[in-house]
Amino acid sequence: MADETTLATLAAITVTASFPFYLYGAWIMIDAETVSWDVLVYHLKIIFPGLVLNTVPVVSWMLPRLFQQLNGLSALHAILGLQAYAMLVFALTGIVRIFQAKWRANLYRDPDQTVSLDDLHENMGAWRGRLRVGVFGYVVFWVLAWLLGIYRYLSGYVLG
Repeated sequence: MADETTLATLAAITVTASFPFYLYGAWIMIDAETVSWDVLVYHLKIIFPGLVLNTVPVVSWMLPRLFQQLNGLSALHAILGLQAYAMLVFALTGIVRIFQAKWRANLYRDPDQTVSLDDLHENMGAWRGRLRVGVFGYVVFWVLAWLLGIYRYLSGYVLG
């Protein structure tokens, strides 16, 4: 079995490596004039590895060790990380509904229709708001958890 410092280093590297996937995935959606099915699938292909790179170390290494080293910083780190995932779930409540409405209107297969997204359903504005708030919240809490995690890594394994 690898020693604690090696595992901490691998966790820090993989969690850090997830961020470029998030950034590029966001850029795909921001840059797309029309979100077609191909754009959505490409976006998900980029985002999914980032989520895996982030979630695997959290579930396999960080969570099992949380109670062994529970103190103020580790508790704050855990709360920020859990809040990031809660915001992701909140975003998914909007994503699923938007996806359903666009699918029913055939806007993924035929994106050139001149229909406003807000005309697809009376709650579309609220769903899009959930998506935006959830994604923004996920990124903010993820960055805060990551910064605190890097601080904990440096003080616990590199400097301490």
